Amino acid sequence: MRSQGILVGLAVSAGLLGGCSSDSSVPEGPAVSAEASVPLNYVALGDSAASGPRIPDQIGVPGCQQSDANYPHVLAEELATGSFVDVTCSGAVTENIVATPQSTSSGEVPVQLDALTPDTDLVTVTIGGNDIGLVSTAVQCLTFADTSATNICKDRLTAGGVDTVATAIADRAPSWGAMLDAVAERAPEARILVVGYGTYLPDGGCFPTQPMLPEDADYIQGNITAMNEALRTQAEEHGAEFVDTEALSVGHDVCVAPDQRYFEGVVPQNPAAPLHPTAAGMAAIGDAVASAVRAG
Repeated sequence: MRSQGILVGLAVSAGLLGGCSSDSSVPEGPAVSAEASVPLNYVALGDSAASGPRIPDQIGVPGCQQSDANYPHVLAEELATGSFVDVTCSGAVTENIVATPQSTSSGEVPVQLDALTPDTDLVTVTIGGNDIGLVSTAVQCLTFADTSATNICKDRLTAGGVDTVATAIADRAPSWGAMLDAVAERAPEARILVVGYGTYLPDGGCFPTQPMLPEDADYIQGNITAMNEALRTQAEEHGAEFVDTEALSVGHDVCVAPDQRYFEGVVPQNPAAPLHPTAAGMAAIGDAVASAVRAG
């Protein structure tokens, strides 16, 4: 019964989403520096990989599950920003950034783009996981059976030679570029950083510590990498920068000791949502983004 309860809980948490070095591609654009004489006006956009569900302390719109220790807050503090607006929200998809108000458990929240103004200097955005159903797909791949013959999620998701997750990434990628264009139009002087998703799973996973078979663990993390590469490409093609969080989170995945995790596992052992960043992960991501800003 315990395993059934875990699966039910994760199915509920799937709506949430859809962590020190950084790798960023830096196109020509407005110069933004942490040492600028005028404090930066910073706006954070994105989904639960940015908002920080269940990480203390929870603030803002309750339905958005936003933490005051999420990476946007870490970044704002490190850069001593002049103004800071965090509109990240669990469950957000790209349309919630550009056009469609988001329905949450506490009501409707405005389109995230509305937080931007011509005076915005810096924008971070983490989006895409919910567009491709990242967490819900991972939940489908959970199993408590000890043999791969009974449940290889990858086989189902690639049946007939069609990789459904890869197809979703390809289909959604143009909308990420269009979103970045909309951000730039609303905040023409802003430096825009796309913050990617991290290394949730090591090679081969760690069954049964985390209930996902090796083939499926590699499939899920491989698609996270593919999504990041698509986000990087869209950033490069639309005048933004990409901040890689996969490299910095190697060795801090869901399989390591709880106090070393940047991402929480199926059964949380830190105050964080399953398969989402921990407070330590948010701190590391915030540090990486701050380094990218300063390097620019």
